[in-house]
Amino acid sequence: MTLKELDNLVKINDLKTEPPDQDEFNSMVNSAKRCLKDAEVDGLSEEGKFSSAYTAAHLLSLAAMRWHGYRSSNRYQVFQCLVHTVDFDNVKCRVLGQCHNLRNVAEYEGHLEITTQLLNELIEITKELLVLVEALEPVRPSRS
Repeated sequence: MTLKELDNLVKINDLKTEPPDQDEFNSMVNSAKRCLKDAEVDGLSEEGKFSSAYTAAHLLSLAAMRWHGYRSSNRYQVFQCLVHTVDFDNVKCRVLGQCHNLRNVAEYEGHLEITTQLLNELIEITKELLVLVEALEPVRPSRS
């Protein structure tokens, strides 16, 4: 996996480098696991499940980026970078991007229109992402 693309984003100030921190990484992953568990609670509204699953996906994406020693202030960008940080499938990254756009509409316009299919896809993609992020070795002290 090459991080050349992420280094290019640093050069144009779209990403920043910052030493990874194991405690921060663990905290993000643990929070994501709780959110993912919440997304599967019976009786929770689809909106609640979506919000929990989206939050889990974002935390895992950010954890993967932080593991490599990068930080982004752009929520969407952490999804785009998954192809580089954990070699994630580009189609699945686009689904996460679609969910990001839906989250923004819900957050800023007050309505969320999701399908059960998209919700289930989001949960499954987030579970796959969890496996990849948990498979990362302990945080390295500096980027290689």
